Amino acid sequence: MFLKFIRYYRPHIRLFIFDMSCAFISAVCNMFYPMITRNIINVYVPERMLRLIVVWALVLLGIYALKAAMVYVIQYYGHTMGVRIQLDMRRDAFSHLQRLPFSYFDRTQTGGIMSRIINDTFEIAELAHHGPEDLFLSIVMLGGSFILLCTMNVTLTVIIFAFIPFLFWFAYKQRRNLSRTSMKSRATIGEVNADLQNSIAGVRVAKAFETSEHERERFHIGNMSYAAARSLQYRAMAEFSSGTGLILDILLLATLCAGGMFAYYGLIGPGEFAAYLLFSSLFTEPIKKLINFVEQLQTGMTGFIRLQELMAELPEADTDGAIELSNVRGEIKYEHVSFRYDDDRSVLRDVNIDIEPYRTVALVGPSGGGKTTLCHLLTRFYEAESGRITIDGRDIREYTLNSLRNNIGIVQQDTYLFAGTIRDNIAYGDFGAPDDKIREAARNAQLDEFIDSLPDGLDTYVGERGVTLSGGQKQRIAIARIFLKNPRILILDEATSALDNVTETAIQCALYRLSSGRTTLVVAHRLSTVRNADRIIALTEDGIAEDGTHDELVELGGLYAKLWGVGVKTEVA
Repeated sequence: MFLKFIRYYRPHIRLFIFDMSCAFISAVCNMFYPMITRNIINVYVPERMLRLIVVWALVLLGIYALKAAMVYVIQYYGHTMGVRIQLDMRRDAFSHLQRLPFSYFDRTQTGGIMSRIINDTFEIAELAHHGPEDLFLSIVMLGGSFILLCTMNVTLTVIIFAFIPFLFWFAYKQRRNLSRTSMKSRATIGEVNADLQNSIAGVRVAKAFETSEHERERFHIGNMSYAAARSLQYRAMAEFSSGTGLILDILLLATLCAGGMFAYYGLIGPGEFAAYLLFSSLFTEPIKKLINFVEQLQTGMTGFIRLQELMAELPEADTDGAIELSNVRGEIKYEHVSFRYDDDRSVLRDVNIDIEPYRTVALVGPSGGGKTTLCHLLTRFYEAESGRITIDGRDIREYTLNSLRNNIGIVQQDTYLFAGTIRDNIAYGDFGAPDDKIREAARNAQLDEFIDSLPDGLDTYVGERGVTLSGGQKQRIAIARIFLKNPRILILDEATSALDNVTETAIQCALYRLSSGRTTLVVAHRLSTVRNADRIIALTEDGIAEDGTHDELVELGGLYAKLWGVGVKTEVA
């Protein structure tokens, strides 16, 4: 874990060395005041050397100016280094997140993911900057103080420094409690973030059902859990801080008493006694830094452990020797395909389907029959438990994921639009597309008249998740994306089920144009939208129940005929 952490310093090693060098100079600057004070008390004042007092006062002023410059560098460039490390960690985490399979997002709350990438990396950055710096400064100042004090009186120095091991022993004993409470606090933050995100995303539903009070109560419960977790963490921090503070105060008292006794019996002079008192105050600062380092280490490493848990999730990966999928004809075969979700819920069992190129195949049936799952397996959003799926005679696992998905376009019921303009969202199908191609895609999706009616045209801002647009407008943008992408295989997953009949008819025209010349899989509950499909497959939890054209299945009088009869009555009603 430690090696994984320090590798983030490598790209910034020059800045790190520069920061540590300035920290060293700053620590050395702190050593001068007690020694110069000793000489002034023991020599310059008794012998009335006013010029040397002035000279050394000016020297100290110069040293303080140098120290101020070093502190500026440490604060500015040190924090800059920490931010850069934080950016690197966030970049790696987000990049890894993009390669994780659907199954990870099925079982993980979005708020928890955000907490790891935002909150945890901030704490890690603080550790990355202050941790090595505080540790290095403490070692230099404690080591330097010990050496300089030994030049005055070894016995007294050993007596004073004998208290320091007790301080480190206490800090070590408290470490586990700090780590445990910090981990619990971070987990609770993730849960609160998840609840908050759900509440904000569902605010329209809450208003529609007048459940604001319920949402406030639910958030209050999560908030109180967070407060309880933080209270435990603060209690551990309070025990740690009060205990170490007491030991430090005893250390100062021991210095005063022991130094006073040595001065009383003439073992050290007044200057040395003053120097000991100044040094005792001086080396309590590095000890405090060490204490802060222990706290930061627990907080930062807890965040790093949580981040590494995310990074340890297995990403999607191409199989060895994977090739590019190109010159696609669109012949698709499902051969003895079975699948179950992580919750051990079986969805597909021994499914066999042959789909000829350029044909439109509809998947119908009751909810839970595996229609959408079948489509997700084709894009390798999930991996089949057994069997195989082929495109143009080759197992889809033998193709690179990038080329496989680039050749498959998906239009779903719940169209997701990103915060941005209409142009941005259409260009998601091909970021390098010129403006005329984007406009052509909008025209093919029957979106051009709507765009022309807007003051800002393609540059109209759609809001978060396209909140300013109607369902039909959002669906047309999704269709325009696919026109721009121009894939050889098309999946229409309940693409019109949420639309009214008039809008659906217009969208169907665009979809018909879109599916022309492509192999198309259509998932639908509204059977009127698939009656003209080349082939209709009725799926249930037990597998394929029926397979044929619309007329054949109606004449068969089975599951499809019943669904068709119910669907017609519903639409007429």
